[in-house]
Amino acid sequence: MKKLVQCVPNYSEGKDLEKIEKIAAPFKKNKNIKFMGCEPDADYNRTVITVIGEPEDVIEAVVESVGIAAELIDMNVQRGEHLRMGATDVVPFIPIKGITMAECVEISKVVAEKISSKFNIPIFLYEESATAQNRVSLPSIRKGEFEGMREKLKLEEWKPDFGERAPHPTAGVTAVGGRMPLIAYNINLDTTNINIAKEISKAIRFSSGGFKFIQAGPAEIKEKGFVQVTMNIKDFKKNPIYRVFETVKMEAKRYGVNVIGSEIIGAVPMEALSDSIEYYLGLEGFSVEKIIENELLK
Repeated sequence: MKKLVQCVPNYSEGKDLEKIEKIAAPFKKNKNIKFMGCEPDADYNRTVITVIGEPEDVIEAVVESVGIAAELIDMNVQRGEHLRMGATDVVPFIPIKGITMAECVEISKVVAEKISSKFNIPIFLYEESATAQNRVSLPSIRKGEFEGMREKLKLEEWKPDFGERAPHPTAGVTAVGGRMPLIAYNINLDTTNINIAKEISKAIRFSSGGFKFIQAGPAEIKEKGFVQVTMNIKDFKKNPIYRVFETVKMEAKRYGVNVIGSEIIGAVPMEALSDSIEYYLGLEGFSVEKIIENELLK
């Protein structure tokens, strides 16, 4: 069976489409890689690329892409709504077909070593690849952002897994790891008050007493005139999209605010959407097996 791994690198550039095209080029030129999407966001000043391919092809392309990002993105001047610590902020590897999580962890270590040695970028291994408990969570690693990394890396508990104890002068620090599929999900509110988004984020994220497997924070989308509750759903089977969406709607009412839409960034498992279809339509006995396209993919 062919081994397929998904990679979803996040880059700290969402405005300059010419730069983004150059960063995406190593994936697009490899005919053995399925290029699933490139999603730049000017407000977040961040781009998410989603690809699937055999491990060796993906490893080669992602290392080349990280090098291009390091040349084109200067974190000293980069600003956006999304928290960030590096030109290539995070590189996750997700098992898709014929490959185990343990193999994804090994892939992440290979990529981390190559990035560090070729481009002198410090690397933290995170999620399933983490070498210490304080490195499992990406928000924990990223805390302090690019501006705080110089002092953070001097601390013994934050010695990088690969590379020097100082951020790259312009490309900063990168996290690499194996993880299960997560859903990057944003919910739009009809207000410009960022404090409301902050309070709702606190209500739903696990670290402040909300749902397990939910990471959440506020974001201000100035060009569109609203704020977002932006989140990662780390296990949609334990806390599905519809549950989080309905909770945000309920919390928003406390402030006289409405939910006006939502968006999914990157790829999403079909089952995650079918769960919400089942909930909102009140379907009985519905499952992903009843979706025609699902049968075509088998």
